[in-house]
Amino acid sequence: MTIAENLDEVRGRIAAAARRAGRSAAEITLVAVSKTFPADRIREAWAAGQRDFGENKVQEGLQKIADTADMVDTSGSAPRVPRWHLIGHLQSNKARKAGAAFSVIQSVDSLDLLQRLDGAATDRPADNPPLEVLVQVDLASEATKFGAEPSEATRIVRAALEVRSLTLAGLMLMPPWNEDQEKTRPWFARIRKFRDRLIDEGVPAASLRHLSMGMSHDYEAAIEEGATIVRVGTAIFGRRPVPPRGEP
Repeated sequence: MTIAENLDEVRGRIAAAARRAGRSAAEITLVAVSKTFPADRIREAWAAGQRDFGENKVQEGLQKIADTADMVDTSGSAPRVPRWHLIGHLQSNKARKAGAAFSVIQSVDSLDLLQRLDGAATDRPADNPPLEVLVQVDLASEATKFGAEPSEATRIVRAALEVRSLTLAGLMLMPPWNEDQEKTRPWFARIRKFRDRLIDEGVPAASLRHLSMGMSHDYEAAIEEGATIVRVGTAIFGRRPVPPRGEP
């Protein structure tokens, strides 16, 4: 199947999951995770109407942002360019570059990183929308994954309401891996309840409007549990290229 056909299938499944949950598919943003795929694959997805793309690594993302800078959608009332999401762990020493170039940073997991991104957001071109950030929450305390445990995530959320140059937009979750989406569903429900508790405690709902959760193998369950952003790579672009022997 082509990338366009894959996108049609994913969009159809998103719409079906939204209907089962009594929601509108318009509430859900599909982020096409393009990590390791070349710019020509991104162009195929763009031609098929995809507008949000996700990268794991800052340097790879910056290169693709540069390589696709000519992609502009002029069909609407205002020109549209790709929205680039950084979904991988962000080291503090790369915050300035990432904060100036990406549209959304989904992996904020410390107060220090938040503050560095706030400073970096002042370097964005004047005509760019404000940088949006999501706080990555670690509910499972997995040693191999990043994210802030709930009490620290709460502190980051409250600090993000006081920053100068960026906008808090929600929470992100990477649950323990399981092929069976019914095994990941409880984690999605937990992050939704955590978000709702923060709102009950006074955090403005608009600042937590997004829940980014769900990937190629479990995005339907995530939508049924309240996801507003799903991060789908393999189901759109296919299996990722295997790096040559000796490369990471």
